[in-house]
Amino acid sequence: MNIVYHQRTKTFHLYNDTLSYIMCVLENGHLGQLYCGRAIHDKEDFSYLLEKMPRPMSSYLYEGDRTFSLENIKQEYPVYGSTDYRHPAVEILQENGSRIMDFQYESHTITGGKPALAGLPATYTESDEEAATLQVTLRDKVTGIRLELLYTVFAEGGILARSARFVNEGTAPVHILNAMSLSLDLPDKDYVWMQLSGAWARERHVKNRPLEQGILAIDSMRGHSSHHHNPFMVLKRPSATEDSGTVLGFSLIYSGNFRIQAEVDTYDVTRITAGINPSCFDWKLEAGESFQTPEAVMVYSEEGLNGMSQTFHHLYQKRLARGYWRDRPRPILNNNWEATYFDFTEDRLVEIASKAKECGVELFVLDDGWFGARCSDRAGLGDWVANRDRLPQGISGLAERIEALGMKFGLWFEPEMVNKDSDLFRAHPDWILQTPDRSVSHGRYQYVLDFSRPEVVDGIYQMMAKILSESKISYIKWDMNRSITECYSAALPGDRQGEVFHRYILGLYDLYERLTSAFPHILFESCASGGARFDPGLLYYAPQGWASDDSDAVERLKIQYGTSMCYPISCIGSHVSVAPNHQVFRNTPLHTRANVAYFGTFGYELDLNKLTDEEIAQVKEQIQFMKEYRKILQFGTFYRLKSPFEGNETVWMTVSEDKKTALVGWYRVLNGVNMPYTRVRLQGLDPDLVYENVLSGTRHYGDELMHVGLITSDATSGEVVGDAKPSMDFDSRIYVLKAADEQ
Repeated sequence: MNIVYHQRTKTFHLYNDTLSYIMCVLENGHLGQLYCGRAIHDKEDFSYLLEKMPRPMSSYLYEGDRTFSLENIKQEYPVYGSTDYRHPAVEILQENGSRIMDFQYESHTITGGKPALAGLPATYTESDEEAATLQVTLRDKVTGIRLELLYTVFAEGGILARSARFVNEGTAPVHILNAMSLSLDLPDKDYVWMQLSGAWARERHVKNRPLEQGILAIDSMRGHSSHHHNPFMVLKRPSATEDSGTVLGFSLIYSGNFRIQAEVDTYDVTRITAGINPSCFDWKLEAGESFQTPEAVMVYSEEGLNGMSQTFHHLYQKRLARGYWRDRPRPILNNNWEATYFDFTEDRLVEIASKAKECGVELFVLDDGWFGARCSDRAGLGDWVANRDRLPQGISGLAERIEALGMKFGLWFEPEMVNKDSDLFRAHPDWILQTPDRSVSHGRYQYVLDFSRPEVVDGIYQMMAKILSESKISYIKWDMNRSITECYSAALPGDRQGEVFHRYILGLYDLYERLTSAFPHILFESCASGGARFDPGLLYYAPQGWASDDSDAVERLKIQYGTSMCYPISCIGSHVSVAPNHQVFRNTPLHTRANVAYFGTFGYELDLNKLTDEEIAQVKEQIQFMKEYRKILQFGTFYRLKSPFEGNETVWMTVSEDKKTALVGWYRVLNGVNMPYTRVRLQGLDPDLVYENVLSGTRHYGDELMHVGLITSDATSGEVVGDAKPSMDFDSRIYVLKAADEQ
């Protein structure tokens, strides 16, 4: 890992064993992009990579010079209007109405480690040796605005973290209309764009398309990152696979409105930008004030999609997630929501928890319906006090009863929302986001509190902190069940209304920071009507998130497969629910529901009292299995082997750090008859170790399993005769492979 500045050529080279990132100061003082890719040797002069050629219909900066046009030069943080006609990284409206900016190099610093970003989640280091950071300072002389571009290269993996900070050192206010966290010009368009998109209950499905001239983008304008598009994108060479080839991954550590875009120009240069969505964004920057963009992370891999994903997994697991639960296996839980919905009493909850304890469950979670007048979704939100009709001894009394069973207790909140039928709304009707003289839209009969206002955040904090300090609570499920509409704050003047969306997210982060600091041993799980805010920003505060409200095992194959492109398995909330499933009404075998849920946090979303004795015996075996292997399942090295988007089978696996244990998840959606024999080539094993297949008792070298493959043929390849185990629709198996010397 190193960052080198060559004074004579004004060239910066950021590199480690995997990645080289090279840029220079251009003759106009802007930063030019020279190279981003596989690590190469350093040298003083890479100026040959700056290609300049007269182009028809181009405009040029210097009189008499028909070579220097920003339209035809790859740049680091481009502006619009001074010979570059492509979409810019920054747009600033000045008092005189101009939007022309000229950020010229002023200075730079190189330091070990990585600075924090004020008020924002970001990756971090625990020692200066883990990373090096370059801060390049540029200035626009007319406005006096100082621009600080931050680049952090980590010692391991092809990781580059970027952000930008604006400081108004002029005398007049300006309006920042666009401020990307990352901009990167690549020299060609020979990539396949991959995104994670969908909707409620089918989040983060993998979508692919080739780049072509024009603009391709994903974004959100919903006030949160959304079910529809995750703030993550991949560019992969057409020949790249899960296991080989060049891949670039881009992830934005932010939970609000975002945009990630690829613009391919007429000469096939590809400009990538990622940051806050400029639509509806307008940040007034007074003299003396500063503005910090969220952090964007780029990962470069020559080891295919799995190599990129594993780099993101390790980084986000160890240097984005924080605190007590960062490295700890997650407790096995039982959530009451699909077991009872709003129909419960304290005794009913204890009855459900008692059966869960008998089966080996470690944590019981009370979901929606415990507070205020909350007997349906039409009332009570905002009144975070226990409903004594349902819970005579309050939350503290119920928590004591659960703890007396030998279990931990968890609780559901939806802190950002309010019903009109609530004491909070009656006391503070102005606390919701609403536009003067306009009707107010609702979602799920609820309204969005104005978290851009510190007094609103403080009021919610006080109610939540009171409950958490008075009760034995070990886990919080933090929900958010609607998008923002009529985004207007009564606390801000008209020329600052473009700040509300971002200030809301800053208020959300502030509440999370205050609660996680005051209650550091509580495990927070983020939830947003399932996966509407499953993003890296919240992973900084909550080390796990509810991946989707769709708990059907078959649907979860696609959801969890797509999620694993960027996010570690330890953060994927995954439960076993009842059959028929409450979202798609599909009947799936109990073993398959568990086999999918193992590759996540694992828990149960049902009343175990309603299962048969045979099913309870299976549940006990499942919980015992998860306890034995959960450290490997949640923190091992994860590989995708067969995609649910490409066929009837899905296969993935995880390998322990010492490579002595591997768990392979095999899933088939529809059954077949007289089908071909099947095998799958494994990944990540030690080629010289002999592994015993616990399911079959056979032994194989690691290289054999990786190059010849693991036999997965079953009764579908012939007739079901003798002792052959019959197969079925929605079937699955977990193959446990252990190094023979471990037997």
